Amino acid sequence: MFPKNALAKLSSINEAGTMKAVRVHTFGGPEVLKVEHDVPIPIPNETQALIRVGAAGVNPVDTYIRMGLFAQLPILPYIPGRDGAGTVEKIGSEVTTLKVGDRVFFSGATGSYAEYVTCESHSVYHLPDRLTFAQGAALGVPYFTAYRAIFIKGKAKPGDRILVHGASGAVGLAACQLAKAHGLIVVGTAGSPQGLELVKKNGAHWVFNHKEKGYLEEAAKAAGGEGFDIILENASDINLDKDLTVIGPDARIVVVGNRGNVDISPRFLMAVEASIVGCALFRSTPDEWVQTAAAVVSGLEVGFLTPFVDKEYTMEGVQEAHASVLSHEGGSRGKVVLKIMK
Repeated sequence: MFPKNALAKLSSINEAGTMKAVRVHTFGGPEVLKVEHDVPIPIPNETQALIRVGAAGVNPVDTYIRMGLFAQLPILPYIPGRDGAGTVEKIGSEVTTLKVGDRVFFSGATGSYAEYVTCESHSVYHLPDRLTFAQGAALGVPYFTAYRAIFIKGKAKPGDRILVHGASGAVGLAACQLAKAHGLIVVGTAGSPQGLELVKKNGAHWVFNHKEKGYLEEAAKAAGGEGFDIILENASDINLDKDLTVIGPDARIVVVGNRGNVDISPRFLMAVEASIVGCALFRSTPDEWVQTAAAVVSGLEVGFLTPFVDKEYTMEGVQEAHASVLSHEGGSRGKVVLKIMK
């Protein structure tokens, strides 16, 4: 049975029947993001939870989908957003891991830019009391992507030397925290003094300004001069050709971000039998998802994972939020989120 106050909330939800949400009716620029007040509240099935969203993550992938440039596109109209945090409002009859009132974060949902969202219970995780909903909204896509890039695609092990290119962004900071906690030698790059300081505070042993001439050679020297074992690449169209000059034997360059074409010389790969591998979170198998979630949840419980939120926007500021998440003015720093409800 639900607590009395929870039943009252559910009654209110059912009577209202609608919620405020951001919807997209045609693919295009930020202007296609529209706030609507009469969107039907989703109904959870037996294996799902209905979550009252406190904050939703704004990710670069959301902008690619909005523009119609992603491999898997939703049917129009759709509500953007894949991750967020909030409070469980209702659970399906087969859900045993959650209860009404739980503070949670989620990843892999559809439509988190809304007051309510349904999510499969296996993709909903308890949010520690020390974290706000905004911080919880910074966990799903960035931390799951970082773990997948480093450990599943990058096959990292303790002692490996990793270069995190663009380390001051949400995925980059998550990567630094995860890599440091698992015994890797971490070198990060950023493009501003504030970004450099942030990367240092989040686990990097050395940080370098990627706007300065010769930074890559200095980074390689700092890590021992034998080349990196893993490079996590957030801007492969800018850096990939240069990354090939600082790789060690059997190195893995993991591409998690790209916005254009780049010319490379495969001879660099041949010389050390290195590889370039792409990383896409939506390609995770069920077993990989369980592994990733377990690692992130454990890191939160122990305390070595803490998201950094740079900017918070209201739902009405969603167009500006989408413009902000792709802007590199002043350097990328942490996560952009939408504040939905308290």
